Amino acid sequence: MSAGARTVFITGASRGIGRAIALRCARAGQRVVVTGKTDAPHPKLSGTIHSVAAEVQAAGGEALALQLDVRDEQAVSAAVARAAGHFGGIDVLVNNASAISLTATPATPLRRWDLMQQVNARGTFACAQACLPWLERSPNPHILTLSPPLNLKPRWFRDHVAYSISKYGMSLCTLGFAAEFADRGIAANSLWPRTTIGTAAVEVYFPQAMSASRTPQIVADAAWWILGQPARDCTGNFFVDEDVLRAAGVRDFSGYALTPGAPLAADLFLD
Repeated sequence: MSAGARTVFITGASRGIGRAIALRCARAGQRVVVTGKTDAPHPKLSGTIHSVAAEVQAAGGEALALQLDVRDEQAVSAAVARAAGHFGGIDVLVNNASAISLTATPATPLRRWDLMQQVNARGTFACAQACLPWLERSPNPHILTLSPPLNLKPRWFRDHVAYSISKYGMSLCTLGFAAEFADRGIAANSLWPRTTIGTAAVEVYFPQAMSASRTPQIVADAAWWILGQPARDCTGNFFVDEDVLRAAGVRDFSGYALTPGAPLAADLFLD
């Protein structure tokens, strides 16, 4: 990322990949807006926006913790306004918040469909829309969305069509934002992991893959590299974490493995 402190607004930052990106930015002295729904300890999940904000500060960054449900239009607008007022602007938006249900059509209640569409595609759009006036003022503005490359092979829809549509909705936002905002110099890219990542979601939906997963740090390191590129020269890409880091010169990925030496499990949507 370019020299000097910048303000990075991250959704879903109380744990997992969002937390890892927050801490990676913090180690470079960035100003991090830690948003998420969890503002009090959860009985089953570790981390809150406040605990991550404290970690950000301990790692060398500045932090602002804001409770946020990205489904709430007014709450999104208020959070963005408060963050911009607190830090004097917003330079980067990381759309990490996501809902998941890997269920077939008969097993997906419409309320779950609504949740995934509202958090994933709608939340991505709402946060970008609210941040846009501030991004336009930044010298190197980026929108980075944690969503997969657009792969329309039927196998990626067959078993969980509702979830796939919601994640591809996020990716379609990247495609559209990159074209729409190109003349404003705002980068819009997506990032997706090559392997499963050891997060709470994987523990619930792919418990057998936990030992075959990598840590969220690999995604955070790839995100940091992307956010450091000149916005006008790096937009409209569907990046994969391992490919990003290989291009950046990384050759040894063993340190990212949750279980050293274990075979790795491929993530969804990648052939």
